[in-house]
Amino acid sequence: MNEQTFFLQPFPSTKSLPNLKIAGNIARNGNKLVICYMLEGDLKEIALAKPTVPLRGSKLRVVDAPEGIVPPSNTPSRKHELWKDTCFEFFLGIKDSARYWEFNLSPVGYWNVYRFDGYRQGMQEETAFTILPFDVQNQADGLALALDVDLGKIISADQAIEVGITTVIKHKNGEVTYWALTHQGAEADFHLRDSFIIEL
Repeated sequence: MNEQTFFLQPFPSTKSLPNLKIAGNIARNGNKLVICYMLEGDLKEIALAKPTVPLRGSKLRVVDAPEGIVPPSNTPSRKHELWKDTCFEFFLGIKDSARYWEFNLSPVGYWNVYRFDGYRQGMQEETAFTILPFDVQNQADGLALALDVDLGKIISADQAIEVGITTVIKHKNGEVTYWALTHQGAEADFHLRDSFIIEL
């Protein structure tokens, strides 16, 4: 198994950022990929999309949700444009190939996966995934999100992959901050292949 810890950095800005920290770990064992995010800080300042279904016990669960945190949906459903709100993301590319995938995970239970033929080219919803259950836990000082996914639907176990890990944070005042392992462009751009710096 190949496992690595990560820490995300906000895109440099002249604006003052709230006291947030985003870290986690990612591991690959054959075609099984596990990624865990931990968001810590003043979560009352973060805006979250509203779920469509109330929580009733499922893979998604809330433990002592702090004020301002909305419980996730108990039926994770596919939704477009999740990056317009607070969203945990990762980008996965096959080494020495232009093709890559974008995984979007909303802390309120929505998800999506897109396939690209090259840098921002040929974007299509990845239909190989029909469900993407993940676990969300709200804690007193943060929020944890964990996904365990079988990549066998899109790649073979012997293919090396390169991963970029990112997060979009939407604040209550409407401002959006962009977090990533590294920022390689003059503007925040999660699709730049130079930022897929974790190899698994």
